[in-house]
Amino acid sequence: MTQKRPGPSRQARRASLPEKLRAQPAVASYPREESADQVSSGLASLTLTDGPDLLPLPDSPKHVRLTLDGDSLTWADAVSVLEADSVTVSLAESARELMTYTRSEALRQLAEGQRVYGWNQALGPLKDHALADDDQLQFQVNILRSHAAGVGEYLSPPIARLALILRANALARATSGVRPEVIDRILAVLNSGITPLMPEIGSLGTGDLQPMAAAGLMLIGERVPAADSTGITWADEALRRAGLPASFALHAGEALSLISGSSVLSACYTAAVRRAEYQLDAFLGAFSMFCEATRAELQAFDLRLHAERHIPQEMLATTRILDLVAGTEWMTPGGRSRLGEIRPRVQDSTSVRSTPHKVASVLRTLDEAKQFLTWESNASNSNPLLLRCEDGSYEFVMGGNWDCSVLGHSAHSINVHMTDLAVLAKDLAARLANELWSYGLPASLSGGKVGLNSGMTLVHAVAASLIPEIHVRSTPVSSLSFPLKGGQEDHNTMAMASVRNLVSNLERIDVVLAVLALMSAQGIDLISVAMSGLSLGAGTQRVHTMVRSVIDRLEDDRYMTDDIERMILLVRGGRLGVEVRDCWSTANLTTHGEVAS
Repeated sequence: MTQKRPGPSRQARRASLPEKLRAQPAVASYPREESADQVSSGLASLTLTDGPDLLPLPDSPKHVRLTLDGDSLTWADAVSVLEADSVTVSLAESARELMTYTRSEALRQLAEGQRVYGWNQALGPLKDHALADDDQLQFQVNILRSHAAGVGEYLSPPIARLALILRANALARATSGVRPEVIDRILAVLNSGITPLMPEIGSLGTGDLQPMAAAGLMLIGERVPAADSTGITWADEALRRAGLPASFALHAGEALSLISGSSVLSACYTAAVRRAEYQLDAFLGAFSMFCEATRAELQAFDLRLHAERHIPQEMLATTRILDLVAGTEWMTPGGRSRLGEIRPRVQDSTSVRSTPHKVASVLRTLDEAKQFLTWESNASNSNPLLLRCEDGSYEFVMGGNWDCSVLGHSAHSINVHMTDLAVLAKDLAARLANELWSYGLPASLSGGKVGLNSGMTLVHAVAASLIPEIHVRSTPVSSLSFPLKGGQEDHNTMAMASVRNLVSNLERIDVVLAVLALMSAQGIDLISVAMSGLSLGAGTQRVHTMVRSVIDRLEDDRYMTDDIERMILLVRGGRLGVEVRDCWSTANLTTHGEVAS
């Protein structure tokens, strides 16, 4: 059986950089004796690989068009940028005019003698050092070079692209005092298919300084790695191929405005939330197979029951479960009698009965995260800001709008809820492997002679082994702060650490969900003869058929790693979640909760 692999590679992984790939001075002063082919061969240690934090991706090419005005980006816009193969983004004329005007106001404030952080005053613990006008151009370059200190794997190109679009949209609000030409440069680069390579480690949630500084070096034309349609390349080579100017000068205040804010964090978190949504859908698909395999009682999913909680997401969760099992004859007294249940079960275990409530909790937290991200996508989130006074004039105001506490705590909240979902999935899988807990499934889900065959005991252990790791990474790091930079930045949100922990856990949760789905499908197969003539729910049948199109049922014991890996790809690649969503799109043809008696 062949295995369908995910689509084109989308994420840059970092190995040790060869000497000739290390960051060089500005392109104008770099010796040009190397050919493009020689440079490309020197980039071999950076390879594009599948970025599971972005999957699932659309099957067909997708082009997205956006106009930025600083106030209108939606959640759907952000997701479309992540999914797009290419973009065409422009700056609204109204925003361009306002930016031009506020830039003149910013320069007027400086001319009148206002001392402004990051404009005519230095940064961080050096804030009391005044800067001369003649130093401004070099100061912009120095800010980017000194702050480009990130390490670790590079963010995938779609996340880097979204981060720059979010930054451009924040600048389009005209509260940072930068020229519209800065946005023009960002969008020209992105529209040409070029993205910066931004190391993911370094941000404290007090502005995305390190990763955005790496992007800034690419934008001004320094010889740093970038990505375009050819793969990993030098930034100046990518700019040349795209027909863009090789260099771009930032003026007073523009380097800090470019790197300050939450754009990278927001882009990473958007991708994580999107991925968690697909995981939740995959869980519901696996849960529907679990319910059929154990012939669960439907009364726990009675909509009247859940209406009494007055939680909209709980009604939605229950409705989605009912959509998947609609038409089932397995989850009925007649179905249960096929395996000898001649008395009412009365009720199922708490893990089964509480699933709508737990799913509702995840849905609510994801909804909240999307609202937070929509607000942040249209916010002035840097420091300082140029704000309008009552008399119509403008003044610089220094504050802390880069603070990402809301996003950091939100990411931790999703992490906790997804951790709970993983534990639930592990516990449900445990029920399947036990004769008593599963109401008659063969012990250990053995497909052959029990005892001679160990079945899926160790498959379940794979999921269980990850639960301690998942628990550790759901620790609230967003509340772990300590002073840095000479006490000038004495409290940091650590929001990026929260998002990185979330993404790390989503990787592990893919495996736990894969185990539940694999074992649930096996449970259905093992009693299919006994249930002959009875129908599975329409949605469950579709999900089970999709799983079996990739993985054969287990008969006698066999090498199981391959089966688990294939199932992980169905979850991580989004195929299971997409199949479940397709079931819901056609479920309106049925009445919720309408099943055979």
